[in-house]
Amino acid sequence: MKIITEIGDTNAVASDDKVCYRQVVNWKIFARSYALSFTLFLLAVLMCSCSSLYYSAYETFGVHKRDLLKKRVTAARDDQEEAQQQFKDALTRLKEITRFDGGELESAYNSLKSEYDSCVSSADSVRKRIRDVETVAADLFKEWQKEIGEINTPAMRDSSREQLSATKERYNELHRALVSAEQSMTPVLSQFKDYVLYLKHNLNAQAIASLKGETTNIQNDINKLIAQMNNSIARADEFIKAMK
Repeated sequence: MKIITEIGDTNAVASDDKVCYRQVVNWKIFARSYALSFTLFLLAVLMCSCSSLYYSAYETFGVHKRDLLKKRVTAARDDQEEAQQQFKDALTRLKEITRFDGGELESAYNSLKSEYDSCVSSADSVRKRIRDVETVAADLFKEWQKEIGEINTPAMRDSSREQLSATKERYNELHRALVSAEQSMTPVLSQFKDYVLYLKHNLNAQAIASLKGETTNIQNDINKLIAQMNNSIARADEFIKAMK
């Protein structure tokens, strides 16, 4: 009976150990989850604080969100102009390699690969500029709307509301043009990458001849992209002039 009792006691201890182990595991999971949530909360607070400090620093020198939006749109326009020129250069290189009739094919490929890499870099820069514009625009319109509610004079309040509405309308036109041009870059770069990789694996005249149909498609898409960028740049110029 004593042996049985000892075995029972051992099982009870083992059972208690399992319970304790589960509690420790659950506590660790809870602690990790809490730590992650708290970290995310701190990051959100820091981002808001950094954003406020960022704007406050500019306002110290008399540069307000309206001025910053104008600067961001100008930067986006300038980067689009650079990207447009880069795609034009790539188009020229594509035409040259299509007419390839002998010579150093690897050198021609390397030049085309370099143009592709430059197009990717320019596209990334344009995307970043557009995100910058979106961020400042959202903050500006939020602040503007809030401050309208603080104007007590009805006529002034109505006038400010009309100005906000007109500015939003112009911005939405600009934003549609920016996003349209941005989205058009993706399929062009995708086709361009396929073209470059295919040539890399098949550095011969027959490969170039077999790609003539694809080259025509890429060239057409680049021309459409350039036209959309022209429209986006024109919308940016109009918006900048209206913000003066």
